[in-house]
Amino acid sequence: MQEKRNVRIIEWQDLDKKKFYSIGVLMTLSMRLTMYPAALIRTRLQVQKGNSHYRGTFDAFLKILRAEGVRGLYRGFPVNTFTLVSGQGYITTYELVRMYVSNYSNNDAIKSFIAGGSASLVAQTIIVPIDIISQHLMMVGHAGNLGRFKISTNEGEYRRAFGETREVIVKIFRIDGPKGFYRGYLASLLTYIPNSAVWWPFYHFFTEQMSKLVPNECPHLLLQGIAGPLAAATASTLTNPMDVVRARVQVGGKSSMIETFRQLLREEGLVGLTKGLTARILSSAPTTLILVVGYEALKKMSLRQELVESRHW
Repeated sequence: MQEKRNVRIIEWQDLDKKKFYSIGVLMTLSMRLTMYPAALIRTRLQVQKGNSHYRGTFDAFLKILRAEGVRGLYRGFPVNTFTLVSGQGYITTYELVRMYVSNYSNNDAIKSFIAGGSASLVAQTIIVPIDIISQHLMMVGHAGNLGRFKISTNEGEYRRAFGETREVIVKIFRIDGPKGFYRGYLASLLTYIPNSAVWWPFYHFFTEQMSKLVPNECPHLLLQGIAGPLAAATASTLTNPMDVVRARVQVGGKSSMIETFRQLLREEGLVGLTKGLTARILSSAPTTLILVVGYEALKKMSLRQELVESRHW
């Protein structure tokens, strides 16, 4: 009986870094452009109390589209593109830490868990100020004024491109000072570090388990493309309660995670901890599919030339 092959992982030292970064930025930007509306809907659902404005993901999509147009689904997107920096920081940290941990352990789950958590720590340190600004911009134009403060929406190309962003930055600074741009930083770490640390081991676990059930001829990229969304749904479900608290702390101006958590339970019960979960899974699953297929394809395209002929997928 033929022995099953493990799914081959391309390591950091196997890559042509110039190709890896140049192609990677374009892939990441395309992915963010595609999935941003789901992130905006998720944020609005998490910030609202009960069902005061939207009854669910699809209802929110229709109401935003009807009241604010397609532009309403992309509020804050120009600012959010700066998160490309955090994306590159994330993958670089992940690969370097994974390579370092390999000196002490050959267990893929351990390497992925430590590397995923470390990568998220670096990425969140970069992304939180950008995230806070873009989240406030996601609320601009909403009749219910879900955010902490109302932002004027005067017409004009300059106003639409720069004015709202400038006004958000100024108001955050006036109310909270520099620390306002790191409001909810701890909540972000407690959300995204576990999410990242859990996702990578589940991703490799699902990939390996499926590889044992299919013929050897089955493309590894297909298995990875299925494993990614499964891992994303698992990680999203486990970390969603903290994600709701994070969104309320950052957008609602709360200062205490514990008090925010208690208030959420008091006012909305355990159901409140699932707010935005559907939108999060709908966002993370296809995003992860694109990310996994794109990332694994990127690594294959960035493989050092002398290694191309020796690898079979």
